[in-house]
Amino acid sequence: MRRLIALASLAGLVALPALAQTTTTTIVTQEAAPVAAVVAVPAPVRTYVTQQTIPSVTYERQIVVGEPLPQAVEYHVIPDNDAYGYAVVNGQRVIVDPQTRSVIEVYD
Repeated sequence: MRRLIALASLAGLVALPALAQTTTTTIVTQEAAPVAAVVAVPAPVRTYVTQQTIPSVTYERQIVVGEPLPQAVEYHVIPDNDAYGYAVVNGQRVIVDPQTRSVIEVYD
């Protein structure tokens, strides 16, 4: 009987280090690029912008919603709503946030 207890104790001591080992798994994920927030441009702002006749500025890259308007492109603030600005770039009307110069909307 002592022999059985001794073997059981020995088996427990041998298994103990195996139980103490842990495995850590690290998962690395790549975050997606930030998505531009959808801003509902009021209808009077759109109407005002479409009625203005200003010359188009040529810019060698595509204007993308969510990205800032290049410093070289001058925009105009909308008189009745200074929360929005506009410009015409590459023949497209662009609505921007005057504080950040971020493009809110692009349309023909």
